[in-house]
Amino acid sequence: MTMTPLLDIRNLYLHYADRRGAVRAVDGVSLALEGSGQALGIVGESGSGKSSLANAILRTLPTNVARFEGEVYLAGQEIAGLPETQLRREVRWRKIALVPQGAMNGFNPVVRTGEQIIEPATVYGDMTPRAARRKAEELFELVGLSAKVYTRYPHELSGGMKQRAMIAGALILSPPVVIMDEPTSALDVSVQAQIMNLLKRLKQELGLSIIFISHDIALASDLCDRLGVVYAGELVEIGSAEQILTAPAHPYSQKLLRSIPRLRDARMPEFIPGAPPDLRQPPPGCRFHLRCPHVFARCETESPPPFEPQPGQHARCWLLDEPP
Repeated sequence: MTMTPLLDIRNLYLHYADRRGAVRAVDGVSLALEGSGQALGIVGESGSGKSSLANAILRTLPTNVARFEGEVYLAGQEIAGLPETQLRREVRWRKIALVPQGAMNGFNPVVRTGEQIIEPATVYGDMTPRAARRKAEELFELVGLSAKVYTRYPHELSGGMKQRAMIAGALILSPPVVIMDEPTSALDVSVQAQIMNLLKRLKQELGLSIIFISHDIALASDLCDRLGVVYAGELVEIGSAEQILTAPAHPYSQKLLRSIPRLRDARMPEFIPGAPPDLRQPPPGCRFHLRCPHVFARCETESPPPFEPQPGQHARCWLLDEPP
């Protein structure tokens, strides 16, 4: 009997209107977060559509949307088509929360940190201010902060403390799923390690399911059970962390791994030649073919479907169908 995924995303599209044409930020992405206590990493270069995917899942969309389509099932409930009022009251923060990119700059500088943390609980969570404050202070301690942080202003906190406080805010209504969008990108290495250890602990102790968005595939693999690789708005490969790290099937995934410095390897890190395509006019065929060392004629004209090189691993590459 097949288990229903906790989060099931099917053919999700998010395009932005632009004076020069629609920007295809998310272009037909399908993936699943299997169950509680699981972490799914979404990795890729800047501009590949990772943050747009997070916004599409929660439907926190800007005003210049040209196309938004697809289905998002959370514990079997389709949420992409819900009325905005119902989505805001029943889903956001209560069932799925987001720690956005640049979260450390997301605090209002003139409002005490704790008062900002409890806002979803008092507005949408039916909690009294006193109960919400108790919950916030418990969460501060859970993420390694003092309960006194509640009364402090954001400028009184270090970068790592702000990031921990933002994570506490995402947990204020105990959602089963949290999306972390580059949660360590602006932190130094030592604080980054502390945040990653915190996420591992929350995953284990709370059974928290995490979508971890990062440009760093090595960092994502430290936390995640499965990894999805996105390029130019498309999901080009997905599989278990072990499959992606030891037997990546897509040339882009292989290039990402070869760009990582290694302590015990004499080989120098490699760079990926060229630049990602303009998502207003993506190239025909495989979108990576302009930068791919294995490109052949079919890559330039036909978009590859997902192939399954190993059970549970899927990659969009014609090399898996026939040799050049």
